[in-house]
Amino acid sequence: MINTTTNNNSINPTFRILSAIAIILVVAGHCDFGIFDLGGLFPYYAFHVAVFAFISGYFYREEAEQQPWDYLKKKVKHLLLPYFLWNLFYGLFAAGLRFVGFQIGAAISIKTLFLEPFLGGHQFGFNFASWFVPMLFVVEVANLFMRKILGCLHLKKEWLIFTLSLLIGAAAVWLSIEGRVWGYYRTAGCLMLLYPAYQSGQLYKIYLEKRDTLSHGLYFFLVCGLEFFLLLICKGRVAYSTVWCSGFVNGPLVPFLTAFLGIAFWLRVARLAAPLWREGNLLDRIGANTFSVMMHHVLGFFLLNALLYLLSQSLLPDTAFDTETWLISYEYRYLPAGMEMGKWLYLFAGILIPLGIKRILEKILDFIHLKRYSEKVVVQNKDK
Repeated sequence: MINTTTNNNSINPTFRILSAIAIILVVAGHCDFGIFDLGGLFPYYAFHVAVFAFISGYFYREEAEQQPWDYLKKKVKHLLLPYFLWNLFYGLFAAGLRFVGFQIGAAISIKTLFLEPFLGGHQFGFNFASWFVPMLFVVEVANLFMRKILGCLHLKKEWLIFTLSLLIGAAAVWLSIEGRVWGYYRTAGCLMLLYPAYQSGQLYKIYLEKRDTLSHGLYFFLVCGLEFFLLLICKGRVAYSTVWCSGFVNGPLVPFLTAFLGIAFWLRVARLAAPLWREGNLLDRIGANTFSVMMHHVLGFFLLNALLYLLSQSLLPDTAFDTETWLISYEYRYLPAGMEMGKWLYLFAGILIPLGIKRILEKILDFIHLKRYSEKVVVQNKDK
């Protein structure tokens, strides 16, 4: 989903690890597992969507403005096309499950296949977490043409772009607080919220990265101290919903302050962990496959629930598995004996199953490619 390579196609270890951390936080948030929020100091829903926009903005390349149509085709190929194919799959998957008693997701229609992805993305339930993909596409397209226009006006200054984007985001928060963001307006509000985070990535790369030389101790003291002070002022209520553009209770700027502080904290953690990165290890695989994990981790939860259901029917008949809730809710999580540590099972399933799906698809595509290559060689030999 997010390219974490530099201009010379080498991998950026810090941002590959940051991508891995971000998607792990998303999965943890969706199984209500607060183990990584540092006791509530950095609530997931205060920044874990913004960090993906930040990473995407960091890897935006100015050369795209010279060949905008090539850039658009690339984004359609790598973002929209896979999204809509999987959206169709999950529509069929949800429809199939209705034959065995499940009541999850809407029926397949032109609206749920092509319109709902831009209106919330929760149409089929199992892929609700991938709502971010179409939104990111729109943000990247808007960014491209905005920069083209500002370039023509000789106003393409990064601080100006960031300031304007922050005003746009603050306007979305203010409108939401005023009760003016509802229905179809939620899409616009969501895009406006993501825009400052996206532009902050480019701002960081151009102006701040080289100046980010504080010692680790002082850096964490400042970031954590500011976050703690902000939480005290806001009485701990800093989480909000990006997709629905709602949940703001502390004015138009606090959501962005908490988002930037959360990004700053985990960015430095990723930099500290960068020496541990090795191409092909688990952390690298997670960071390189954020699209797959985002798209399929709820399916991972569902498959784990299916296993727990089978166990509850056979080996563990006294298990308090709530079958009725499972049949109607993709958010159902069963904790054996009510133990919090059961959430580790969902976290692992939400990460490892999508990676397994991606690996299987890679093997299938490699086989098809090899078969086509073999057939081509045979034809060439016959021609000779």
